[in-house]
Amino acid sequence: QVQVVESGGGLVRSGGSLRLSCTVSGLPFADYAMGWLRQAPGEDREGVAAIDNYGTTTYVNSVKGRFTISQDNAKKMLYLQMNSLKPEDTAMYYCAAALSCVVTTDALAYAYWGQGTQVTVSS
Repeated sequence: QVQVVESGGGLVRSGGSLRLSCTVSGLPFADYAMGWLRQAPGEDREGVAAIDNYGTTTYVNSVKGRFTISQDNAKKMLYLQMNSLKPEDTAMYYCAAALSCVVTTDALAYAYWGQGTQVTVSS
C-alpha cells in the first residue's frame, strides 16, 4: 500500500519561508518522478515543482527562483523549500508520485497523492 504524507505547512507572512517535507512508503521511490502540487480555493490543482532520480527539476514559472525541490532517496523523503512567499502562494500543497520517471508539473501525471498540508501567506 502506497502512503504519502506531507508536513511543514503553516501560516507565514509575505516574504517569509517554509519548508515542506514528504515521506513516501510502499513504492520504489527512486523509480518515479516526484512532485509538489497545490490547489487554492476555487482553482484547479497546479503543479509547482517536480524532480526525478537524477536530480533533474522543473518548476512552474510563478515559483522559479523562490522555491527549491529536493529529495533524499535513501530516506524516501521529498522537500520543498519555499522562500519569498507571496499571498498568492496560499493553497493546500500536495506531495505526489508520478506514474513514470518523467519530470513534469502536469497534475494528470501523478497517481499517488498525500492528504495535503495547508500553506497560508498573509499580506
